[in-house]
Amino acid sequence: MARDRRPLVGLLVAEGVSLVGSRMSMVALPWFTLVVTGSAVRTGVVAFAEMLPYVLACALGGPLIDRVGARRTSIVADLGSAAAVATVPLLHLAGLLRFGTLIGLVAVAGLLRGLGDTAKRVVFPETVAAAGTPMTRATSLHDGLSRLATLLGAPLAGLLIAVLDAPLVLLLDAGTFLVGAVLVALAVPHHLSAVESMPRDGAAPGREPYLVALRAGLRYLRHDRLVHGIVLMLLVTNLADAAYTAVLTPVWATEVVRSSTALGLLTATFALGAVLGNAVFTVVADRVPRFAVFTVGFLLAGAPRFVALALLDRLWVIYLVSFVAGVSVAAINPILGAVSFERIPEALRARVLGLAQAAAWAGIPLGGLLGGLAVQELRLPVACLAFAGAYLLVTLMPFVMPVWRELDRPPTPPAETPAGPATAPAGAEVTGAPRR
Repeated sequence: MARDRRPLVGLLVAEGVSLVGSRMSMVALPWFTLVVTGSAVRTGVVAFAEMLPYVLACALGGPLIDRVGARRTSIVADLGSAAAVATVPLLHLAGLLRFGTLIGLVAVAGLLRGLGDTAKRVVFPETVAAAGTPMTRATSLHDGLSRLATLLGAPLAGLLIAVLDAPLVLLLDAGTFLVGAVLVALAVPHHLSAVESMPRDGAAPGREPYLVALRAGLRYLRHDRLVHGIVLMLLVTNLADAAYTAVLTPVWATEVVRSSTALGLLTATFALGAVLGNAVFTVVADRVPRFAVFTVGFLLAGAPRFVALALLDRLWVIYLVSFVAGVSVAAINPILGAVSFERIPEALRARVLGLAQAAAWAGIPLGGLLGGLAVQELRLPVACLAFAGAYLLVTLMPFVMPVWRELDRPPTPPAETPAGPATAPAGAEVTGAPRR
């Protein structure tokens, strides 16, 4: 079979452009909301209004993507996202933007982005198979783009806001969705996204009743103990990471070191370590044992960051811990992505990947809330140690549960899944699924 790398390259470039825009929006949208409304509470409401539909779309959109087609869903969702995001600054510049309208547009954008991201995860393994690229290396390449987008997107947004103002930065973000839609339309052939559900009752492929299809995804998650364990682990670690990012580090920067520069450097050292670690892992991805890299990497990337904030007072040591954590985390998402794509049957990918992503991210909205309560009731050092303890407990799970050893085992093509007959994976996320 001839190798064709163009679909994979096109999809990765589309994702790279979109990710940079999304990282810019993560800075520009809160800034825009705070400046326009003058309310931190309303800024939080806007963030919630975007995140909740995103998680719901990931959880419930799989059967819809099966019916419409992953490639088509990705293109339409990106075009809709471009329109929704662009409408915010255009209405503002025309003096017609109301807070309720802003909430509605942001919610639509979050919903469409959830559908688009899930659809790209479904298309991704087919482009990898067509390119003949090892799956772990391919997922590592994508995760590297995500890390690089984080490292570049936020500072770029800050600079552009100072030069152009937040509404124009939101227009640029809308433009990245448009570019992503065009690239997917041009680079990804129709046949690579022709994944159809396979109902047991003899109905036409792709026409399985919605609730039946959704239950099939839930049934698979319950029966695959490794994927189930991954989702539970990420639920806890993502919650702790949200508390770390949204509350613990800002409080540390303002109350302990009294410097916003220190907070920026802490974030930058982690992001730099993640980018460098990803570059190394991409080279060696198919030659190292997944279990060892995953388990040791998670131990180094998790609890030590919280302990450093609680107990250390030398900034350079705290930055070093953050950098090492960034290097260590670089292999986590690529391994999760590769394992998920190798295990989840092709016919179930859209619904299982979406449900897994939603479950893994379900703790994120609670992370900031619990972090704030912990700091208020326990004070910063004790709160950091409490989250470190939770992080340590869940990242020790793989050492005591034998099912995690399956990270190193090659996938066995399933003759029948718990949901019924299904084809084996065609290749070995956009991000992997579930994802941190």
